[in-house]
Amino acid sequence: MSSAAAPETVAGSSTDRPVGEIVDRLQKAAQDPRVSLRDMVESFGESSFIPALMVPALLVVSPLSGIPLFSTLCGLLIAFIAGQMLISRRHLWLPEFLMARSFDGAKARKGLGKLRGLGDWLDRNARSRLRLMTAGPMRKLLQAVCLLCGLAMPFLELVPFSSSILGLTVLCFATALLVRDGLFATIGCVTLAAAVLVPLMIAGVI
Repeated sequence: MSSAAAPETVAGSSTDRPVGEIVDRLQKAAQDPRVSLRDMVESFGESSFIPALMVPALLVVSPLSGIPLFSTLCGLLIAFIAGQMLISRRHLWLPEFLMARSFDGAKARKGLGKLRGLGDWLDRNARSRLRLMTAGPMRKLLQAVCLLCGLAMPFLELVPFSSSILGLTVLCFATALLVRDGLFATIGCVTLAAAVLVPLMIAGVI
């Protein structure tokens, strides 16, 4: 996706509550007894990179992050999606070994239900402002940081809260890119600092 592109929207939806509509669509995709990552990601189409990036970020922030290796899967998804954004691919490609992973649909619906408040809060507060933080080279920088956050998640699988904080960082950056909100890019930088500090504090380094 080019840095000069217009803000993305969720295909076939209103722009009034983009994050809330992503949560809604994820819940609809999780109606079966078993739900795969393919069911969730592909519901946004192969050209909707930012909504697709928000899918694993939202999932890893949810209680589903407690499932063993779930944070690793979400981190790899984030890395693949952000990496393709960084090189401006026009269509999203994700490997089969990630897309085929499935989990309990009831747990997914319950976890996603707890994200509705977060989605509504983001929709109420995100708007176009401080656009220099999300334009030109800064846009690519945010995508690169999302890539690094995703790559870090598998290594932090056993560190409490760290993957969820990284997921929140990616969610803030993705929201910033979606609506061109530089304030949310700044908030993402703060949560990124927290994600770095938590493992260091647990390890007793600081």
